[in-house]
Amino acid sequence: AMGDDDTFSGLRVSAPNGVKVYQVTGGKQVPKWLSETNKRKLRKDADYQRRIELVQDLEFSTASSRVRLSGDGNFLAVTGIHPPQVKVYDLSQLSMKFERHLDAEVVDFDILSDDYSKMAFLCADRSVVFHAKFGNYYKTRFPRQGRVIAYAEHTGDLVVVGSTHEVYRLNLEQGRFLSPLETSATGVNCAKVSNTHGLLACGTEDGTLECFDLRSRERLGSGLRVCAGGAEGSGHGVTAVNFEPSGMRLAAGDADGKVRLYDLRSSRPLFTKDHMNGFKIVDCRWHTANDGHKRIISADTRVVRVWEPDTGKAYTSIEPGDEINDVCVWDGTGLIVTAMETKRLGVHFAPSLGAAPSWCSFLENITEEMEEEAAPSIYDDYKFVTREELTRLGMDNLIGTNMLRAYMHGFFVDNRLYGKAKAIAEPFSYEEYKQKKVEEKLAEELATRIVVKRKAPKVNAALVARLEKGETDADRKRKGRKAKGADTHEDTDDEDEGAGAILKDDRFARMFRDADFEVDEDDDAYKALHPNAPKLSKREREEMLEEHFDLDDDDDDDEEEGAVADAAEDSPGELDDEDDED
Repeated sequence: AMGDDDTFSGLRVSAPNGVKVYQVTGGKQVPKWLSETNKRKLRKDADYQRRIELVQDLEFSTASSRVRLSGDGNFLAVTGIHPPQVKVYDLSQLSMKFERHLDAEVVDFDILSDDYSKMAFLCADRSVVFHAKFGNYYKTRFPRQGRVIAYAEHTGDLVVVGSTHEVYRLNLEQGRFLSPLETSATGVNCAKVSNTHGLLACGTEDGTLECFDLRSRERLGSGLRVCAGGAEGSGHGVTAVNFEPSGMRLAAGDADGKVRLYDLRSSRPLFTKDHMNGFKIVDCRWHTANDGHKRIISADTRVVRVWEPDTGKAYTSIEPGDEINDVCVWDGTGLIVTAMETKRLGVHFAPSLGAAPSWCSFLENITEEMEEEAAPSIYDDYKFVTREELTRLGMDNLIGTNMLRAYMHGFFVDNRLYGKAKAIAEPFSYEEYKQKKVEEKLAEELATRIVVKRKAPKVNAALVARLEKGETDADRKRKGRKAKGADTHEDTDDEDEGAGAILKDDRFARMFRDADFEVDEDDDAYKALHPNAPKLSKREREEMLEEHFDLDDDDDDDEEEGAVADAAEDSPGELDDEDDED
């Protein structure tokens, strides 16, 4: 989600379909009432220092409803609530020029001149308010509630459509109402006038598309069936319509999340694009790149999709995270502004669609710097878990919710949620981890000690090795008790007892020299007396002996004894002569 969170606004990047889209606004806001002392403290905040505010005060107290760009491209007008107001921004100065309040909420509005000097607002109280440079100029009312307002430059007609079959016309040159146009539907949801040939296209609640020539009162043709209609006053049916700049093609969106592309010379759609989410289409825009390539930008209440009009292939998409009310597009650039049900307006920049506008050319440098930096993966804040692990952690009830995102043979879950669930399911995991680390540390200390390996006894060497191993374990436990503050006043005589003391004691000396005292661990009597004795394999026994004794010296001694015996056998005559002499 890209809504308000605990970080200040910054440049975030996503790459749907491999096309990078930068989110210029979003995140935590600095309150206007914040004291200077607290503002100075924010200078040390890294997120605050990296924040990007494309246009100053580009926000409303509750939500924004409509956004329009002036004909000269220098001013941006936005309406929002609460209270109902309009804000006009001077893009060359990157700041707000003025704001004005209205008596009722603005349903739709249009800019009638190349700059901000003439604007018309369709309000929720069935009135249309005209504003000039100095402010409120004139106000009039319509018989029925309006939904969309459109302006025909070539005739000077202001068209208002709404919850009636009539299309109201107010001629601004003559200053009077003209006879309304008649449609065959119970209500009209949207209307658009082409600046190329002057046709007026109206999308109705009945799911039809009807076109009018404003120079006559007659409807052109019998109407085009686009989709299934809805109940009277429901607002279903055709919800968005827009002409191609050349005027030959028309894009129409419906309440089921589908956009159909028509050629005015045919009643069959050239292509149907499904948003695959079931939300109604709120706006359709044609975008022309610097090289003349055209794409369609269609928006429902959740996502903005950019796709090719000829093939319907998806180019990229934008998910602001809040409900979308309107979209504003700069032709020849990659900048897109969305009015949403949140305080901030969504501003997104896709360099592959075009360069940044001249008034915010610094976005090019910022995106180039981000390209050089290694951006963290989008999955850094998520943990991949399998279905079995979800069951073990007691999180299988979250399957199908927004907490889990299905991926391959498992799910992605937020690291914070995973940590909390693991702490509840395994409360002693930290203690086990701590004990394991303590043992590893003690093992490292023991490995650094200089161990003097003694000569292995001829008999019961394995018994001596086990006694020494038991002594080492006892020392380790004693150190652990000292670290915990236990009583350390122990008998020193007990500390001196061990394998070394037994070997030095004359009473047990024959036990490690005489083969008659060898312990046979495979004997049934030994197994009966020692049922819990460890059963070591031959390899484990050899490793234990190598750990405590120097077996190489034993082999050398055996070789020396064998050599002496062989020498004695080779010279028996010499020994006999010596005996005779004696």
